[in-house]
Amino acid sequence: MTTIINFADGEKNLDWLGLTDAIAAGHQQPKAEISDSFLYRGKDTLLQRQAWIDGLGIAVKSATVFPDNPSRDVPMIHGAVTLFDDAHGILAALLDFHLVTKWKTAGDSLLAARRLARPDSSKILIVGAGTVGRNLHAAYSAAFPNAQFTVWNRTQANAEKMATEIDGLTVATDLETAVGEADIVTSATMSTEPTLRGDWLQPGQHIDLIGAYRPDMREIDDVALQRAQIFVDSFDTTLDHIGELKIPLADGVITRADVLADYYNLDAFQRYANDDITLFKNGGGAHLDLMTSSYILDQFQK
Repeated sequence: MTTIINFADGEKNLDWLGLTDAIAAGHQQPKAEISDSFLYRGKDTLLQRQAWIDGLGIAVKSATVFPDNPSRDVPMIHGAVTLFDDAHGILAALLDFHLVTKWKTAGDSLLAARRLARPDSSKILIVGAGTVGRNLHAAYSAAFPNAQFTVWNRTQANAEKMATEIDGLTVATDLETAVGEADIVTSATMSTEPTLRGDWLQPGQHIDLIGAYRPDMREIDDVALQRAQIFVDSFDTTLDHIGELKIPLADGVITRADVLADYYNLDAFQRYANDDITLFKNGGGAHLDLMTSSYILDQFQK
């Protein structure tokens, strides 16, 4: 009988550090086979992302994106994740799309931060006051429990609203100052023009970039990339697909050799000097949905 996991029940036994360990373990398996497909009806989209990891299983993440829904009081995005077992291809679970996306996205970034950020990091800046920003606060709090969090958002009222929902969260009014004071900067915006400037960065910082996902999107400028040690979750889902790296690579601002490692070489995810600026690009991918879904199912069945 297929297990159905909704959002509330699926979260009960989850742990951010446990998830990052599961993602790390998933990358010790054979490399994932991944593919994406799209169907369109005008502005409406059906997106399917699928992954198969020999020894772990198969996942298909389906999402419908209907941009006009909010004007009708209906959420824009709906979806589900189907998880198949590796031994016989049996449908093992049907998981809430938003549950998997929440934990996959923030957990992906947290794994990099646990390896690249300085362990004594005490000031964390969240850029972007949306749902992902809130999830990042929860994730980073697990690994840096004594950190002081600040949020900056282009529309300050949204940052202030987020601060009323999270104890101890303060609002930054000047982004340059806030970046300069942070040990970790984690950014989840929809920017097509860089919001973060390399001239603002300080020695020893860790920069975590999540928001850009299209070829025309960037959150940080060329100077920052030239100053930083660059890491990604997957070469396959970032270098040729996301403007954050695709554009500067095409322009010769950085070279392929400047992107030091992805998660299939986790041993290379380390800070070589205390003053290094480390930069991680979170590109996502169906293989991470598979690893996250497998972790959620394991925890759900305990």
